Amino acid sequence: MKGGFPGMGGLGGMNLNQLMKEAKKMQADLEKTQEELAVQEFEATVGGGAVSVKVSGTKQLKEIKIKKEIVNPEDVEMLEDLILTSINEAMRKVDAAQSDKMGKYNIPGMM
Repeated sequence: MKGGFPGMGGLGGMNLNQLMKEAKKMQADLEKTQEELAVQEFEATVGGGAVSVKVSGTKQLKEIKIKKEIVNPEDVEMLEDLILTSINEAMRKVDAAQSDKMGKYNIPGMM
């Protein structure tokens, strides 16, 4: 055997140029998917509609809506809990969408 590694002849039938083309296509698809996720908005509502939030696919808080009838100066902690819960739920939705869309790429170290 002359130099090189055993079994590397043709990389399983795929030449290096073809492998590079596939890698570039995967990178372009990955970037497109990331861009699509970034412009999506994710909404979560808690407390029977008392608090709702919207976040972007990049996890930026975009909007908070609070029904005024739940604002009670005697129970600020409840309002705080509702806001935290709705934000965390919206963030979980972003994570789930990212896992769903990006999971198809199965690149070690990406997620």
